Amino acid sequence: METRDIISLISKIREKVNRFIVAEMVKQGLDGIGTSHGDIIYALLQKHRLTMADISQRINKDKSTVTALVDKLVRLGLVTKERDQEDTRFVYVTLTEKGRELETVFEAISADMLEQFYRNISEKEQETLLSILMKINNNF
Repeated sequence: METRDIISLISKIREKVNRFIVAEMVKQGLDGIGTSHGDIIYALLQKHRLTMADISQRINKDKSTVTALVDKLVRLGLVTKERDQEDTRFVYVTLTEKGRELETVFEAISADMLEQFYRNISEKEQETLLSILMKINNNF
C-alpha cells in the first residue's frame, strides 16, 4: 500500500466501523436503524432539544435527508417533532422516553467499537493519529 491509498483505506475503515455499529445495534434489537439515525439520537442525547437545522449541521447531512431520517425515528417512537409556537418555520426534535433508554445501549456499542478500533494501538499512537487526522480535516 502506498501513501496515496490512504483515502481509500480511510473509506474502507469507515465502512467497516459502520457495519460493526449496525451489527451491534441489530444484536440489541435495534434492527432498521442506520448509523445516521444513531448520529441523530446521539446528538439528542447531548442536547435535549434541537431544531432540524441544528441536527443537519451536527451530523453533516442536508436538511431533506435529516427530515427523512427524523421521520423514521418518529415512526419508531424514538423522537417527537414539534413546531415552534412563535415561529412555525422551526421544528424541534426531542427524544421520547423510549429514545432516551437507548443511551446505555449506545454507550456500550461505542465502547465495544472503540476497543476494536484501537486494539493493538498504543495511547501515543492514538494521539498521533488524532493529531494527523485533525490536520487533514482542517486542510479542507
